[in-house]
Amino acid sequence: MKLLLISNSTNAGEPYLHHPKNKIREFLGDKPVKALFIPYAAVTFSFDAYEEKVRERFREIGHDIESIHRYRDPVQAVKSADAVVIGGGNTWQLIKMMQEQGLLDPIRSRILEGIPYIGWSAGSNVACPTIKTTNDMPILQPTSFQAMDLIPFQINPHYLDANPDGHAGETREARIEEFIEVNPDMYVVGLREGTMLWVEDPNPQLIGPRPARIFKKGIAPWEVKPGEDIRFLFG
Repeated sequence: MKLLLISNSTNAGEPYLHHPKNKIREFLGDKPVKALFIPYAAVTFSFDAYEEKVRERFREIGHDIESIHRYRDPVQAVKSADAVVIGGGNTWQLIKMMQEQGLLDPIRSRILEGIPYIGWSAGSNVACPTIKTTNDMPILQPTSFQAMDLIPFQINPHYLDANPDGHAGETREARIEEFIEVNPDMYVVGLREGTMLWVEDPNPQLIGPRPARIFKKGIAPWEVKPGEDIRFLFG
């Protein structure tokens, strides 16, 4: 497998997909790739607009995308794809549409065959066993929370350490601790802004300017810095 799982598309004050673009280029390689893009997480803007937004950045780095909504047969589009890219937005809408189109198993099969997969935010969530650690409001009801199960742990994208001033509700850490309380065998990776996981044998890597926060039932949360060994997550 070859996965690039990105926490967020945009850092504050930067253009869309600016921070990960060079890693995306490196991940896809020197030969131009036309990836199949899945825009289903877009809610308040059109799939056409999302495709154009992502295409602009991919063409800037020598690659290209075409959205799955252009195809009459989405499953066949997946079967013939050279790479798959899933963008961020609302994870609940994304997983529901993927289920309705029958795409979860075909995409998983293609990735296990070796084609590259890139996801950010919601696109990282659906690479996990489930979408239970997404931050999004459940605006739609999928048939299940099961996702593609490409990695054996959960990701919480956009991980934040503290609440805003004046907010007395649960912290992100408290919510994840609820998850691991009832899912004691599962690691959760709090993936901070500007960071990503490059998953490829034999050495998966955390990349970016910040550490990730790791959660597991019965163990105090701890930090893993970029460049440190994260193979324990795959054990």
